[in-house]
Amino acid sequence: MATINDVCKLAGVSKATVSRVLNNTGQVKKSTADAVYQAMNTLGYKPNSLARALATNCTNTLGLVVSAFEGAYFSSLMRKASETSASDGKQLLIMDGGHSPQSEEKAIHSLVERKVDAVILYTRKMPAEKLKTLMESLPVPLIVINQMVEGFEPRCICFDQYQAACNATEFLIAKGHNKIACISGPENSVNSSLRLQGFKDTLAKHHLPLCGIYHGNYYTQSGYHACQALLDSKQPFSALFAANDSMAMGAIRALHEAGINVPEEISVMGFDNDPAGPFLIPSLSSIMLPVDAMAQTAIEQAMRLLKGDKISEVDLFSGSLIVRESVDQLKKPR
Repeated sequence: MATINDVCKLAGVSKATVSRVLNNTGQVKKSTADAVYQAMNTLGYKPNSLARALATNCTNTLGLVVSAFEGAYFSSLMRKASETSASDGKQLLIMDGGHSPQSEEKAIHSLVERKVDAVILYTRKMPAEKLKTLMESLPVPLIVINQMVEGFEPRCICFDQYQAACNATEFLIAKGHNKIACISGPENSVNSSLRLQGFKDTLAKHHLPLCGIYHGNYYTQSGYHACQALLDSKQPFSALFAANDSMAMGAIRALHEAGINVPEEISVMGFDNDPAGPFLIPSLSSIMLPVDAMAQTAIEQAMRLLKGDKISEVDLFSGSLIVRESVDQLKKPR
C-alpha cells in the first residue's frame, strides 16, 4: 500500500508540501500541486481522512438536528440540506431532535463530540435563552432554523409565521366567511403561537368574533379530535383554519364522518403545503413554506462562517398562498 513518503518521492517534493496540497493550506504552485495529484493517482494513494481531520481540526462534516424524521416537510428539508452540503464538499450527519428541548440539546452535543465543523438545528420547542447559551458556548458554529435568537440574528433562518397566518385568514374572509374556527398547534410552540396570533389579529382587524380555538400537536389524529370537539361544542362556523396540513386532513375526515361537505358547507384552510394536499378530495388549500430555500440558506451561512467570512442577517422568508378546492365562497342562505 502506497504511503505519503512514496508520493513525496515520486512527485519530488517534501512531506510538508504534500500536506499543504492535501489540506489546501499555504501557497503551493499549480504545477507542484498537479505533480502531487498525479503521483497520488499513479500510486493509488488514499489520504487518511481521520488523520487529516486531527491535523487540520476540520472533518468536512456538518451536523443537522431536526424535530422529527417523518413527513414531507422534514424530508424536503433534509434532502435540500444534504444536497447543499455535498455541493460544498461536506458530508451531512442527521440526528433526530426527538420533540423535546432536552433531546435536541443531547443531539447537538453528540454531533459536536463527532467533531462536525458546524451544527444546523431545526427546533420547535427549545427556548431562545437556551439557544443563546449554546451559541455562546459551543466550540463550533450553531445555525438555527425556525427561531430567532437575540444577538445572533445572522445565524437564524426564520419564516414569517405571523404574516402567513394573517394571509390565510384574509383569504377566508375575502371568500365571505365571517365565522372562522381554528385548530392551532401546541401551546408551548413559539411558531404555533405566532400563527394563532396572526389568525386572531386578522379577525380583530375585521371586527369578527372568535368561533372556537382548539389545540392539536401537528399530527393528523389531533386535527381529527379537535374538529370533533369543535363540532360537539355546537359553535357555528363556516370555515376552519388549521395550523398545518396534517391537522387539516384530520379535520376534513371528522367533517366527512359528521356528514358535512367540504367546501360546500365548511371551507378548510391548511398550512405547510403537504405534497398529499393536491390529491385529497377535495384538494387542500394551504400556505407553502419555502423549506428548501431555508435549508439551503442555513447551510450557506454555516459555510461562510467556516470560511471566516462575515455574515449578515437574513430576511424573513415569506409564504405563498396555494388555492385549491377545499375553500369556496360562502353560500348565502336562500
